[in-house]
Amino acid sequence: MEADFVIVGAGSAGCAMAYRLSEAGASVLVIEHGGTDMGPFIQMPAALSYPMNMSRYDWGYQSEPEQHLNNRRLACPRGKVIGGSSSINGMVYVRGHARDFDTWAEMGAEGWSYADVLPYYKRMETWHDGGHGGDSTWRGTDGPLHVSRGPRDNPLFQAFVDAGQQAGYEVTGDYNGEKQEGFGPMEQTVWKGRRWSAANAYLKPALKHENCDIVRGLATRVVIEDGRATGVELVRGGKTEIIRARREVVLAASSINSPKLLMLSGIGPAAHLAEHGIEVIADRPGVGANLQDHLELYIQQASLQPITLYKHWNLFSKGLIGAQWLFTKTGLGASNQFESAAFIRSKPGVEYPDIQYHFLPIAVRYDGQAAAEGHGFQAHVGPMRSPSRGAVTLRSAKVEDAPVIRFNYMSHESDWEDFRSCIRLTREIFGQDAFKPYSGKEIQPGADVQSDEALNGFIAEHAESAYHPCGTCRMGRADDKNAVVDPQGRVIGVDGLRVADSSVFPQITNGNLNAPSIMVGEKVSDSLLGKDPLPKANDRPWIHPGWATTQR
Repeated sequence: MEADFVIVGAGSAGCAMAYRLSEAGASVLVIEHGGTDMGPFIQMPAALSYPMNMSRYDWGYQSEPEQHLNNRRLACPRGKVIGGSSSINGMVYVRGHARDFDTWAEMGAEGWSYADVLPYYKRMETWHDGGHGGDSTWRGTDGPLHVSRGPRDNPLFQAFVDAGQQAGYEVTGDYNGEKQEGFGPMEQTVWKGRRWSAANAYLKPALKHENCDIVRGLATRVVIEDGRATGVELVRGGKTEIIRARREVVLAASSINSPKLLMLSGIGPAAHLAEHGIEVIADRPGVGANLQDHLELYIQQASLQPITLYKHWNLFSKGLIGAQWLFTKTGLGASNQFESAAFIRSKPGVEYPDIQYHFLPIAVRYDGQAAAEGHGFQAHVGPMRSPSRGAVTLRSAKVEDAPVIRFNYMSHESDWEDFRSCIRLTREIFGQDAFKPYSGKEIQPGADVQSDEALNGFIAEHAESAYHPCGTCRMGRADDKNAVVDPQGRVIGVDGLRVADSSVFPQITNGNLNAPSIMVGEKVSDSLLGKDPLPKANDRPWIHPGWATTQR
C-alpha cells in the first residue's frame, strides 16, 4: 500500500489535508485507529457530554497528579474516531484573536501572522449569521466547514449579554470578525441540526475521490531511511505492515499522540529516547515540551424562574428531544446550548482579551451531572494565556502504553491572580440588573467563598481542563533548537516528514482550538502541494482604544 501522502490521524487537521490534497489530484491514505462516527451520540449536538466520556470514541488519557491542583488527575479526552476530537468536542467555533497569530510570527512562525491566516479562515468556512448580525466581509461564504449560531431562544442568553453591557463591557456582533472583545452570540460547528465535524465537512467529500482512502490501524512509528521519512508502520488485525509515502508523511495525530509518535520514531530529546532504548535519529529537545491548555471554572447561579434546561433533565424529556432530533434534526437537540459568549480583559494594560466565557442556561458538569439545586445557569470562565507549561513524555517504548502527560497547571502566581479575577468579575456580571429577575443564590463557589485563600482553595479543587491541549511540536525558525517544525510544518532534521495539528501552535490561541487546528491543516496543505500561500489580508482588527488604562 502506498500513496503520495500518508496522513496519520483523521482529526480536525488531517481531514482538511485529505480533502485539499486529494482535490488537487494527489493520492492520499489516512491512517485512523478509531472507528465510525455514525450514530446519535456524536451527530446530535446536544449529546456532546456523551462521546467524550465513552472509551469507544476517546483515547481516555489523564494527566499525572497535578501538584498545584490537590494532586488531582485531570481528564484529557482526545478523539479516537473518524473526525478525531472534532467528533467529540463541544462544537464551539473560535478562530482566536488576531494578536495570537501575530505573536506566533514574532515567536518564529514566519508566515503565520493574522494577515497570513485570515485568508485560510475565509477559505475553510461557510458562515451563517442566523440574523444576529456580524462581519460578513471577514467571513467565508463557500468553504466546507459550516459555522452557525444557535437560536438563542432562552431569555438567559440575552440577559448574559445585557449584563455584560450594564457592567461596562463592549458588545460584539461577531467575535470571529473584526472585534473579538465583548459580549455576544457564540458560534458552533453545527449544520442542518448535525455536528459539522471535520469528518462531515472534509473527509466524507474527500473519500468520494478515487485517490483518497482511509486505513484503520494503529500507527506505531514513522519509517525513516537515510534521514528521510518513507512511510508509516502500523498494526491492523494483529499484523504489522508498512504504508509507503511517495512524497511525504504527515502526522496529524493530536498534541498528545503526534509527539509520542515522533519519539517512538527516534525524533525527540536524545537523553529521554535513550532511557527507553530508542535509537536517536534527530535530537529535538522540543518534542513533547511546551504543553499548554486552558483551565476553566463553572460559576453557577440558582435560577428563580423555571426556564433553564433543567426542566428537560429527565428521561422522558430527553427521550422527546432525542426523538424530535432523530426525525427532524430540529429542537433543543440541534444545538450545543452554548449560544452566548464573551471575551474580556482581566485588567488595564492587557492589550487584548485574556478571559473567555461560555454561557449555559443550566447548572451542570461536563460529565453530565446536574447541580443538586435544580434550576440554575452557569458561566464557564478561565484565563486564556497562562504562562504554565508542561510536557508529554514516553511511559515506555511500547506504542500501546499511554504517554505521561504533565500539564503543570497553575504553576505561576499570576495563574492564581487571574483565576481569582475571573471569579470576581463573573460575580459582578451575574449581579447586574439584567439578571435580577432570574438570579437566586450562588451555587458555586458559594457566597461565603470570598477571601483570596478561600478562592484559591475552590480553584485548586474545582478547576477543570477546557480540553485545549497544544504546543508539543512547536513551530519556529529552523535554527531554533527548541522548535520541532519549521513554518512549513516540516520536522527539523528529517526530510519528507511534517506535523500539522494543534501541537505546532507556538502559543495557545484565545478560545477553543478546533478552528485553528483545521486552519493549520488548510495552510499546510498548500505548502505540501508546493503552492504559494494565499495573498495576505489587509483587514485591521479592533483593539480597545483605552486598553492601556482601562479594564473595560
